[in-house]
Amino acid sequence: MPLINTKTMFKKAYRENYAIGAFNVNNMEIIQGITEASKELNSPVILQVSAGAIKYANPTYLIKLVEAATIECANIPIALHLDHGDSFELCKSCIDKGFTSVMIDASYLDYEDNVALTKKVAEYAHSKNVTVEAELGRLSGIEDDVNISEEDASYTDPAQVEDFVTQTKVDSLAIAIGTSHGAYKFKRGQKPKLRFDILKEVEKKLPEFPIVLHGASSVIPEFVEIINQHGGTIPDAVGIPEEMLKEAAKMAVCKINFDSDLRLAMTATLRKYLAEHPSHFDPRQYLAPAREAIKNMVSHKIKMVIGCENKA
Repeated sequence: MPLINTKTMFKKAYRENYAIGAFNVNNMEIIQGITEASKELNSPVILQVSAGAIKYANPTYLIKLVEAATIECANIPIALHLDHGDSFELCKSCIDKGFTSVMIDASYLDYEDNVALTKKVAEYAHSKNVTVEAELGRLSGIEDDVNISEEDASYTDPAQVEDFVTQTKVDSLAIAIGTSHGAYKFKRGQKPKLRFDILKEVEKKLPEFPIVLHGASSVIPEFVEIINQHGGTIPDAVGIPEEMLKEAAKMAVCKINFDSDLRLAMTATLRKYLAEHPSHFDPRQYLAPAREAIKNMVSHKIKMVIGCENKA
């Protein structure tokens, strides 16, 4: 099956009350781990590439690796998505190279400029049969090229969403309801909370329209502990409770992004393996279990959180 855009994926997910997992990719092992889990569980999947991943790996390498995954997973719907594109030029470049979905994140601009840039990207993307995600509101946190302080973060205003979507013609909308980028989503002692009241208001304003949650990793304590036990220093890392994500997936949320949980699983496995096998220096020896850790994490998210098992 060739790469597809997200339109059909989201329509089915909305109708059947589940979400599609969008997992960030940076190298071959991560792509293999994600797609092997998706194939085993017969689950659609979105492989997303950030600006940081493009700088690190070169988009041509990533695109060809993803294309290889479509051959290995011939019956699994796979979309290749640009995560947090911040300019028309970057979005156009990815579209022209073969991405089937792009995010234009112009939430750093004022409302009218966000509308104008998003509309420009959507017009070009749609001419190439590529779907577009945009963002209203700003999530706090640090991840790749995204670095937003708590002071600059803001919840999405439900009063703006209908006008924004009508003007821009985007295909999905990322909203800010309390998730956060990175592994430190809440201060020590702060109780995690998502603003489901905002999500419900957005759903009323945009019936049957796909909503996206960024910064949704749960920062599973097991992996934080393993990292810290083997030389790491990740104090007070806290994520989004999975029960909250399950609830969101049954509402208007059709795409949930995961990145930090994959990084933590991979890093924990690598640190533990190298500590236990100090004589090993062959990358295949330690990257194989790291790839398996990615696969297990994605399987867990598909089965226990977003509910898209057997939805391919």
